[in-house]
Amino acid sequence: MRLSSLVLMAVAAAVPAMAHADEGMWLPSQMPELAAQLKAAGYQGDPTQLADLTRAPMNAVVQVGGAAGSFVSPQGLILTNHHVAYGVIQYNSTGERNLLADGFTAATRKDELPANPDFRVLVTTGFENVTDKVLADTRGKTGRAYGEAVDVASKALVAECERAGELRCSVANMYYGTDFYLVRQLELRDLRLAYAPPESVASFGGEVDNFIWPRHSGDFALLRAYVDKDGKPADYSPDNVPYRPSGHFQISSRAIKDGDYAMLAGYPAVTFRHRSASEFANMVDWQLPTRVSLYAAMIDTIEKAVAEDHKAGVMYASQLAGLRNTRKRAAGELEGLERSNAKAGRASEEAAMLEWLASNSDDGATAADIEAVEAVLTRTRTQRDHDQLFAQIRYQPQLLRAALTLQRRALEHDKPDAERESGWQQRDEPLLRGQLQQVQRRYDARVEQALLSELLRRYHALPQDQQADEIIAVFGANAADTAKRLKTLYAGTHLGDEATRLGWLDADADKLAKSDDPLLIAAAKLMPRVLADEARQKEFDGDLLRLRPAAMKAWIGWAKSQGRPTYPDANRTLRIAYGSIIGLDPRDAVHYSPITTVKGIVEKHTGEEPFNAPKVLLDAIARGNFGDTIDPQLKTQSVNFLTNLDSTGGNSGSPILDADGKLIGVHFDSNWEAVSASWKFDPHYKRGIHVDMRYMRWLMNDVYPAPQLLREMGLSKG
Repeated sequence: MRLSSLVLMAVAAAVPAMAHADEGMWLPSQMPELAAQLKAAGYQGDPTQLADLTRAPMNAVVQVGGAAGSFVSPQGLILTNHHVAYGVIQYNSTGERNLLADGFTAATRKDELPANPDFRVLVTTGFENVTDKVLADTRGKTGRAYGEAVDVASKALVAECERAGELRCSVANMYYGTDFYLVRQLELRDLRLAYAPPESVASFGGEVDNFIWPRHSGDFALLRAYVDKDGKPADYSPDNVPYRPSGHFQISSRAIKDGDYAMLAGYPAVTFRHRSASEFANMVDWQLPTRVSLYAAMIDTIEKAVAEDHKAGVMYASQLAGLRNTRKRAAGELEGLERSNAKAGRASEEAAMLEWLASNSDDGATAADIEAVEAVLTRTRTQRDHDQLFAQIRYQPQLLRAALTLQRRALEHDKPDAERESGWQQRDEPLLRGQLQQVQRRYDARVEQALLSELLRRYHALPQDQQADEIIAVFGANAADTAKRLKTLYAGTHLGDEATRLGWLDADADKLAKSDDPLLIAAAKLMPRVLADEARQKEFDGDLLRLRPAAMKAWIGWAKSQGRPTYPDANRTLRIAYGSIIGLDPRDAVHYSPITTVKGIVEKHTGEEPFNAPKVLLDAIARGNFGDTIDPQLKTQSVNFLTNLDSTGGNSGSPILDADGKLIGVHFDSNWEAVSASWKFDPHYKRGIHVDMRYMRWLMNDVYPAPQLLREMGLSKG
């Protein structure tokens, strides 16, 4: 039973009138229906124009890696977070020239540094409903067959979309299999680092302050996109020229204050607000606790392995930053969901929804599909411990991941392109090559063996029925055996050499099977388990794709009857949120003002990490020469500010706009009290944390000068 697009459009048009201004990650196409609310909130622009991705302001918003950013000059300059560009900065760092520690300013465009070869920026140009085409061949199918019918149709649409050669296209699933949209994006492949403050400025407070307000971080960086001389996307070449976007944001020079209108546009990764009560319970009771433990162990292992090796520390800085952020986020989600009693709350909501459904449905088909969803979910959890650990064993170690990539690529090599698995088609080969290239600057054999040893130690502790024979055959059944086998694998492999690694990329399965490289042989032995796990997951995913639309129909209908909004869960497609600059009252007798200043940097400074502010910054604060970037009410330099804009992971780097569509900030974090908002939204607690553009301007003028970039962005400082 599928909720039709017409019903969805009717719901989308009717429900927003009842939505809170600070709630919702809205599709741009929904914004015209929100015109009255946007105007009431203070927006001065034309709400209907927000639905046009080819016009301002939406044509200036870009997807940067797995996050967001925005064009801020007509010469392809992109503003994003320092932590979004962290991998680019780390890729260009060495033990002798550590740009993470020292920061970077390109004096001229010739001095800009190429990003890691797998780094991408995507500019969304189109968004088309293709539901009927995607579901045309699904009738009567279940399980894997249903999912494959969707996959085949989606790949055909993508192939047609990409035929001209300049676009990167994808099919986005909305409302859990109810609607599908073809997303057209220009893929920019030549990105270069133009400016980054030192990590001690960008991430002042480190993990201690991560997700915590008050915050004092200059978490921003500037990249530049390049294209060939014909204006088309191209791989890095010194002959390439700056990309000229169709639009860019003007950075505001006005002061901001409590109560001002604010709007965010970005690419939120994933939310789970429409998931079932059992999924809420699984997250609270198992997923988040085990994730916290697992990521803490990986962090501890890598930190110990690089403690006395500065070069390895630089190599693993980006991976460690990602692991730390994921661990702390999981801890915050768990605390927030437990504090709000989200598990019991969702169970109560689900019971009320089912009661409403029983009194408003003329048959039991929807309820039967909802019950069937739960049966599938129960089956998916039988191997959850194996699935979680094996995913990390495959993904976290750089060289083993490369070996598995080469084996999987070889298996797909001789298939017609349309029959290859998604992610392994010809369109994906430049990205695969880039991933294999970047290994060189992020891999150390000793560190990787230590990480694998810890992951396998945890794997050996699983119940026997969750341990795969293939993993035991390759790595052994106990710690002592594992240590010997890892030593042999890494002593004998030649995949640490970039030319050797890339040389295997075009090999077919027969050629690769003749290799005597021990890590390639190990990867080949693991592939049957990889494929078996994929097949099992495809069966589950196909049934969920078929059954969940019925559940969504019920949730949307029930929510509408309660006067509450229903917007699609986030899925890395372009979304808009609107609200205002506002403080927070997190606990009894505690109030957080919405704007922090450089006074907080001085107060927090200890001279030791993570509160070790650079002397040049402290001296500039002491001079107090803030000019027109000073906050007129606070009488000093602002740093960060809070809004009630709805956001989640993936929104990092999103532009924050004022009522006139000018750039006032860049999003980089959420507050601790609302990290769990990806599952449960609470308007009392939900806040976004943003870098104030006035702080960026001051840093680039007085502390780490880049006058050429300020001029390019149309900025000057009085």
